[in-house]
Amino acid sequence: MATKVVVVGGGPGGYVAALRASQLGAEVTLVEKQALGGTCLNVGCIPTKALLYTTELYRRVQGGADFGLKAQGLAVDWPALQARRTAIVKRLVTGVELLLRQAGCRVITGTARLADARSVAVTMPDGGETRITADRIILATGSEPVRLPLPGFDLPDVILSDQALALPEVPESLLIMGGGVIGVELASVYQTLGTKCIIIEMLPQILPNLDTELANGIKAHLTRLGVEIHTRAKVTSFSPDPDGIKVQVVAPQGELGFTVSKVLAAVGRRPATRDLGLEAAGVATENGRILVNEYLETSVSGVYAVGDAIGGTMLAHVAFAEGTVAAENALGMARKIDYKTVPSCIYTQPEAASVGLTEEQAKEAGYKVKVGRFPLAANGKALIEGDEGGFLKIVANERYGEVLGVQILGPRATDLIGEAALALRLEATLDELASTIHPHPTVCEAYAEAALAAGNSALHLPRRR
Repeated sequence: MATKVVVVGGGPGGYVAALRASQLGAEVTLVEKQALGGTCLNVGCIPTKALLYTTELYRRVQGGADFGLKAQGLAVDWPALQARRTAIVKRLVTGVELLLRQAGCRVITGTARLADARSVAVTMPDGGETRITADRIILATGSEPVRLPLPGFDLPDVILSDQALALPEVPESLLIMGGGVIGVELASVYQTLGTKCIIIEMLPQILPNLDTELANGIKAHLTRLGVEIHTRAKVTSFSPDPDGIKVQVVAPQGELGFTVSKVLAAVGRRPATRDLGLEAAGVATENGRILVNEYLETSVSGVYAVGDAIGGTMLAHVAFAEGTVAAENALGMARKIDYKTVPSCIYTQPEAASVGLTEEQAKEAGYKVKVGRFPLAANGKALIEGDEGGFLKIVANERYGEVLGVQILGPRATDLIGEAALALRLEATLDELASTIHPHPTVCEAYAEAALAAGNSALHLPRRR
């Protein structure tokens, strides 16, 4: 008899877990309360990148004289862009539905909670309830935006990221609470569309989890666009104003007041694990996140958890990997995740991406490091695309030359970082990167040059004396 697996949540971690479990011969039921694809596909990664792509095209063509282009009457058709965003999301959601159907997975729309360690109670949209028994359960309930207990936070002009993606019109001004990935990407979108954007970040730098040089590069880009950035600052209250909403901010220079059309609260996300029946089933948690071991199994045997629900690195590609591994372990394997190869990507222009250790992190970990850095001003393809202000940096173990981390600021950095992730996975060395023949002209040939630069042997840079 086939192993019965119930997956709670149809986001990246959940639907991939369902597909993999089905491939391995399980009888799979997936329960999703909203739309398949989760936050990433519906109100996160995909729609945000659709807006970013169009606004970057708009910005490029606006400056087309530098590329030998002349454009007249150029404008962004906001309703058409919104329709395109919606169409892309719908097409991908339909694709997930098709994959699950072809895999033989049963999909139920409803809100699930653990009834016990071997069954899930599902409240249906019509209010009815059904119970599903299982040999194994995989929890993939994702995350939700953090809401702050600030005066005025519930005012209608204080919006979350999902609302910011679907505004009926482009706002005149937008204050963004939080200088993380969501904040800087949407600042890039709306500032390009003519919105006056202001970022308020509590920590000393925007993108606080990013390599400092990368974060500074993105800050410089946003500043050139016209985004106003305040670090070491925090919002204290909101109040209605005839012109929109008034925001009080405490900053190093004193108290500041801003009157804006909208406020975007982008101060982070937390695991969506409330009302999941975890305590009744005996599943251990900590600050809302589900605790798992190295095999992604919870404190209850046979119950697994993946993705944002377990905290850690809240990225869709991490959830994909965890969903795959949890399904395999639920069906008798003993797989683990290699988190050192998880890339981080930011889709501003220029793009930024990193994987592995920064130079500072490598030194803190006890490595004696050597660093190879190649400026993209010396790269023909980056120069052609008008993005010559970036760089590719490789951090390596000096003793063996093993690649420990890579940071990229430049065109298509989010695509290029895949080579670095593979290099870390295979424990590649500087010599191996340098001797790999990269195509020309491409941005990726900067890998070989950066690897050579670590030994002061770059061929397309003046030699250091």
